[in-house]
Parts: sequence; C-alpha cells; structure tokens
Amino acid sequence: MMKQAISLRVPRFVARKPIIKHGTYIKYGFAIMRHQYCTCPRCRSVLNAGPIISQTTVANAVSVLILLMFNGKRKFRLDASERRRLVNKSKIEWCDHTWNPITGCRHKCSYCYARRMTARFAGDVRLNLMAKKDYSTESAADNSDDVFVLEEPMLNETGNTLVYPFGFEPTYHKYRMDYPKKLKMGNNIFVGAMADIFGSWVPEEWVRDVMETCLKNPIHNYLFLTKNPKRYTEVGVPAGLENMWYGTTITCDADADRFNYLPAGCNIFVSIEPLMGDIVSKHNIMFRQVNWIIIGAETGRNKNKTVPELQWIKDIVVNADYNSVPVFMKDSLIPIVGEENMRREFPKQLQHSEISPKLKAKLFDGCASCKAHLRKSEMITLLARSKRGEQPKQFGFMCDKCFKEFCKGLGLNIPELIGLVESVTIGPGDEDE
Repeated sequence: MMKQAISLRVPRFVARKPIIKHGTYIKYGFAIMRHQYCTCPRCRSVLNAGPIISQTTVANAVSVLILLMFNGKRKFRLDASERRRLVNKSKIEWCDHTWNPITGCRHKCSYCYARRMTARFAGDVRLNLMAKKDYSTESAADNSDDVFVLEEPMLNETGNTLVYPFGFEPTYHKYRMDYPKKLKMGNNIFVGAMADIFGSWVPEEWVRDVMETCLKNPIHNYLFLTKNPKRYTEVGVPAGLENMWYGTTITCDADADRFNYLPAGCNIFVSIEPLMGDIVSKHNIMFRQVNWIIIGAETGRNKNKTVPELQWIKDIVVNADYNSVPVFMKDSLIPIVGEENMRREFPKQLQHSEISPKLKAKLFDGCASCKAHLRKSEMITLLARSKRGEQPKQFGFMCDKCFKEFCKGLGLNIPELIGLVESVTIGPGDEDE
C-alpha cells in the first residue's frame, strides 16, 4: 500500500542531430562530426547539441585536406601526419584496419570488449538460428559445439546486414576474404579483432584460408593475436616473412609464459592488455625475445576492473628500453602516466607501407632516356601536340638529370628553365588519385 503519492517530473526531450557512425558518408569526401548532448548538471537541460571535435571521420584524404567544421564553417588545413591519423579505419590505435573473416570466441574473459560489442549488433540470435538455409555448420576442432559458416551476408527482415548473426559464437564469414585486395595502399591490418583465430575450436581449414589470403596480398602487414600461441606451430604459420606478425595476449604473471610458444624465426609481439599485475619480476627474458610490446588498461564500466599501477608500467618500459624493444601505449593509460609520458612506438617494419601493383603502375613510370623507374611526380612530363590549337598530349617522362642533359644538348641552356626544373616538380603526382 502506497502511503504517499510520489510526484515525478517527466523530462522534456529536445530534438537533436543524429549521431553519425564512424565511417558513414566516407565516399562523399567530407568530414562528419559526432553530435552529443551537453547538459546542465543541475536542471539537466540541453545546453549545446552541436558537434564536438573529439570524434571525427575524415574521408578522401588528398595532398591538401580541408576539414569543414560545422561550428562557424571554419576551415582547417591538416598536415600529413594528422591526416594519416584521422583516416585510420580502426579505433584500435596500433593498426590501420581490422579484418574479421572469423568472429566469435569461447574464452569467456570477463574484460572482453568484443563480446560486449557483439551483443549490440547481433540482433535476435534465436531468430537467426532458425534461418538454416542461410548458413551451414562444421565440427569444431576441439570437438565442442559446432561452428557456423556464412557464404553470403545474412540479412534481417528489413534487408540490412547482420554483422554478428550468431552472437559471439565462432563464425566463418567467407564473403569477407577479399577485403585485403580492396585496399590499394599497404596497411597494418589486425586480423581477427573480434575473434581468436587460433582458438582451439577453430577448424584448421579456416586458418589456412586466412593465411593463403594474406600471402596473396603481400603489400600489407598482418598482425595476429591469440591466447593460444601453441597453435601457431600446430597449424604451421608462414615463417620468415617481414609482413607477418604473431602475438599473444598477457594480462598478469600467471599467463606470462605464453610468449615461450610464439613461433621461432618470425616477427613476434606481446599485447599486455589489460595489464592486471606486475609481470616483470619473473619474466625479464620476454623482453629479449619479442619485437614489440603493446600496453593497455582495462576499459568498460566494470566497477571491479583492475587499474594498473604506475610502477608496473614503468618496469615494463625500463626493461623494454634496455633491450631496445619499441613500446606502444594505448590511450587507456593516459589517466595513469599522463599524455606527456605516453609512448607510441612502432617497429621499423610496421612504419613502411607499399602500394598495390595496379596503383604502382599509375604512380610510377620509366625515364625516356636512362629507363630509371621513378615516381611520375619526381620527373618531367613530356608533352607534344600535332597542330596549333590542340591540347598537348602526354607521351612520356624524363628524370631531372636526363632532362637537363637533353636541354644542354639542344643548346637550350636557359637559366629560367633550369631554375624551374630544380624548384618545381612538373607532372602528375599522388593527387591524381
């Protein structure tokens, strides 16, 4: 029996602009800002529903990129380093792209971000399992429950693609195998950000298909991460390749021995995320064997999550510096170490990017004289026209040295022309793309 009537104030909802998801409208070539409420802490009224600058999506990066801000329509020019940071297609700081031909995991870690994310985009899993004509199953490698195979994307009742139709159950998305081929520029690709590709339940055939795709697209650097590093050797991953990186996850002293099972003769790294204890005291040998170390703290809203101590992080950095191992700190460590002490280092192999053969044919050509294969932007464009009034047509390129010798041989020793050749790059460059 209610003794006293309770008066509730119904909040007044204020219309606002929708939140633009990361990557939306990327094909249109302009920047989109995320919108967010800014409310008064006392009355909860909306003070500002305009865009914020902290979350941006920048598309169609060119040599001079103009970021259009909605607030006052101001224009900003971004340098090359800032542009590369903003066009990162992944929210994971240490990679450019994530590729998920396999999703799902059965480790059941309490701190797993992938499981939480999957639950948001899975839809009605029970309803999806009833559509048996849209998928097939295979026996798990560890004889546990069957795993799922999708030849084509599964659609919901409105025709939209279900990213994780079976929740966090292991699923092989065969239609995603052509993703590395679509990228023209070389990137650092994290393979299996939403899965443990080398989990004991994953069929060996799936792993071999992924490895074969990586070998067919060698312009990218592929990074693998697992809590079951023994399977690297069991499956027989390609060894001796500079663009293949194999890592394992370590969170505390209890699982620090995993690095001993990383494949020999390969680029190996350790992801200490989330850092949940001191791992240096008994495992200093780890820092003499790995090529890269990633450190991060536990994220999410878990009230019982472990906050790393500053000394734990210092010990890792000191030992890594002593053994000349680059260290990358994720943004989750900023509240602990401070922005000024953040380390975001990459191995030399991951700092180099290649381009696809198709794009290389567009950007490079041979000198008409010495036949040197150089960038078109670094050479002189040779133009000619058959009659007066026509637009000149391009018929070749010549490097700077050969062009000067060519002009000298013809007696065209003009100071203005020589100065122009030395100071200006003539010809199509990267901006044509």
